[in-house]
Amino acid sequence: MFDHTQTAAVTLSNARIVTPGGIVEGGLRIEEGRIAGLTRAAGGRDLGGAFLIPGIVDLHTDHVERHTHPRSTVVWPFLPALLAHDAVVIAGGTTTVLDSLSVGASMKRPERREILEPLVAALHEGQRAGAFRAEHLLHLRCEISDPATMALADATMRHPLTRLVSVMDHTPGDRQSPDIDRWFSHMIHELEVDEATGRVMMDDLLDRSRTRGAEVRAHVVRAARGAGVPLMSHDDRTGAHVAEAAGEGIAISEFPTTLAAARRAREMGMTIVAGAPNYLRGGSQSGNVSVAALLAEGLVDALASDYVPRSPLDAAFRLAADPALPHGLPEAVALVSGAPARIAGLADRGRIEPGLRADLVAVRMAGAQPVVDAVWRAGRQVF
Repeated sequence: MFDHTQTAAVTLSNARIVTPGGIVEGGLRIEEGRIAGLTRAAGGRDLGGAFLIPGIVDLHTDHVERHTHPRSTVVWPFLPALLAHDAVVIAGGTTTVLDSLSVGASMKRPERREILEPLVAALHEGQRAGAFRAEHLLHLRCEISDPATMALADATMRHPLTRLVSVMDHTPGDRQSPDIDRWFSHMIHELEVDEATGRVMMDDLLDRSRTRGAEVRAHVVRAARGAGVPLMSHDDRTGAHVAEAAGEGIAISEFPTTLAAARRAREMGMTIVAGAPNYLRGGSQSGNVSVAALLAEGLVDALASDYVPRSPLDAAFRLAADPALPHGLPEAVALVSGAPARIAGLADRGRIEPGLRADLVAVRMAGAQPVVDAVWRAGRQVF
């Protein structure tokens, strides 16, 4: 059990401290779980010249299902699965993670409807018991093609761990998957069904999206507004998608799939969240806009891990060394710490500043590869 409420005073010395204003060589004092200030004094824990960065805040990770469903026919007990997920998260320097759980289902993984509430209950149990090294919060990914999403959203929207809600539509022919034939070929392979069965399943999905999608989306938006939870619009592809979201009062565009959509989001004053794996891979796995292209035009405010938990850490250090992009390490680290913390309404973390929570990561370099040496959450070393 990790007791994050009681911490002794700690001095971390001989570090390259990444602050919003630049990199400062020296030390840092932790008192009562918070950053007391920077220091030139030696002693305490010598970090050997490692970088000291604020703990990463990850707004979107799909990684939970890798542990709850390690094989297509296997469902692992939820709390042990979450503990395994937590170990991966903290090893990548993430001290606050918004687990992005699917609310409803499109065509694959219909069991998401049944597992959502018990999975949320297990997450809450682990959090209250102090079982996790990172702090786990909720990002509800609401699938608007599924009418069941409405009741599921109502059941989880006001949960004390819920911090973000996104509206998403994974129906092919639009947004993330404009090429229906390519999507269909991939989907029947993944689901291991024949073409005729796949056609029936796809037709059902298209019908649900067409006849119920607007109703479900409106319901989710109203529920999030009523609960005071920030909303994101997922996979916007066109200016019309962005305008629809803005008209609903949505201020965050998550993973826009085209340069045009990202530009329109910026014109409308929206915050833009992009995927770190896209940047690291040099492009989108779905053939959509590259995050490097968005970064080059200043169209990224925050990076999230999406499907690779340690990718924000790697992306920040890669970005700082990228000669094609105008980011120093403080600016790059802010994309994975300070900016996500602001988006999630977590004002007590995300930066190395006096008075903020001492969520910290010591990172040394193995050549060009950042390696996490130690992690502190609220002043207590957890890795």
